[in-house]
Amino acid sequence: MVRLVFVHGRAQEHKVAEELKGEWIAAWKAGLAEAGQQPPDVEIKFPYYGDTLFDLASGSTSVADVIVKGPDDTPIDPERDEFIIKVLRETLVQVAGPAVVDASDTAVNAKGPLNWNWVQSILEKVDQHIPGVSAASIAVATNDVYQYLENPGVRDTIDSGVRAALTNQRPMVVVAHSLGTVVAYNLLRREGQAQGWNVPLFMTLGSPLGVTAIKRKLSPIKHPTCVGRWVNAFDKRDVVSLHPLDAAHFTIDPPIENIDNIRNKTANRHGIAGYLDNAELANEIRQSLLNT
Repeated sequence: MVRLVFVHGRAQEHKVAEELKGEWIAAWKAGLAEAGQQPPDVEIKFPYYGDTLFDLASGSTSVADVIVKGPDDTPIDPERDEFIIKVLRETLVQVAGPAVVDASDTAVNAKGPLNWNWVQSILEKVDQHIPGVSAASIAVATNDVYQYLENPGVRDTIDSGVRAALTNQRPMVVVAHSLGTVVAYNLLRREGQAQGWNVPLFMTLGSPLGVTAIKRKLSPIKHPTCVGRWVNAFDKRDVVSLHPLDAAHFTIDPPIENIDNIRNKTANRHGIAGYLDNAELANEIRQSLLNT
């Protein structure tokens, strides 16, 4: 039997894994119902790392389990603030236009990134020009991505949990959301061939992989050998999925199929329920499961 693997994003701490899995399944079933379809008989795995990410990324001394317990190792990285600032600037330019970020925003001094006056200016401009999303929330989300990419204690622990949901015994459809797209892509690209994984469909939803600072941390980017089709879907109003994963922003061969007509109904246009309940996406997952 083919396996369906859901890989969640950030901000899922202090939740019950089975309940969260049920929410994903319910949203997918709603999308299938909209398409006039029923879910196929399939094994569903949902590796939960919400508490682990929260504890590790925040430097907590109590580290929750994914499947294995990892070390509490969250060193302060002097590059983190620069990384967050770059993402904030790119988000602001993409949403509000380059004219919003003027020359004065590029001035630096010796006090460190978070004390620069131009950083405060960018934070204020993000709050002014991006409705419904605060600069603080983008910064916190970006920090979680940074911790996963740069902190071995965070990355290895999360990877261990997600890896345990993957198998070389049967084909897998992997559906990932938000930070989960970074985790899943990193694992599939790095280990897919050696592990013998077979992923006929890799679907990324609300993915930040096209953001320049994130993409550079993953360089060199390439199409995971174990993946057949890669479908990337996003709502153009979702500021997390800042760019399509196309030739301009995520150049790989074979190219990724982008679906940009999603109208995510959640408040921030980024919630997983607003992606999985889309009839087209839900049926894409179903068809891949049936055809594998």
